[in-house]
Amino acid sequence: MTRRSSHLPRVAILAMAFALALGACAASGSVAPTPGASVLGPRPSSPAMVQIVQPPSGATVTGSSIHVVLKLSGATIVSTTTTNITPTEGHVHLYVDNILVSMNYGLEQDIPVHPGTYVLKAEFVASDHAPFNPRVWSQEVFFTVK
Repeated sequence: MTRRSSHLPRVAILAMAFALALGACAASGSVAPTPGASVLGPRPSSPAMVQIVQPPSGATVTGSSIHVVLKLSGATIVSTTTTNITPTEGHVHLYVDNILVSMNYGLEQDIPVHPGTYVLKAEFVASDHAPFNPRVWSQEVFFTVK
């Protein structure tokens, strides 16, 4: 006798997880995105360009936080999370060593750090916190904390 799986297909599970996360984001103002996964259909492209202005690559800093300054062109940061996305509106996600550390609604912020060498990059994402296609990444910036 063949045993049939009662599990939902992976796509349905991802869709439910994304819907729950999006609902939590609307309620709380932040949510962990589903990087690279799109269960809402094809993703639009964006004309935006995001750049890390501070810290400069190769910087050595001291202290328990680093001040990050970004420049965004071709788009606007919005504070509202919505599934009604447009190519020129969205949010910024910051990654340190390829780990999402911040979902920001501005172009400046301080992030906590401890001694070590790091890689920082920023991504401009759509208003639903999912990436555009192609993804809109800044250049990588390397910095050291003493």
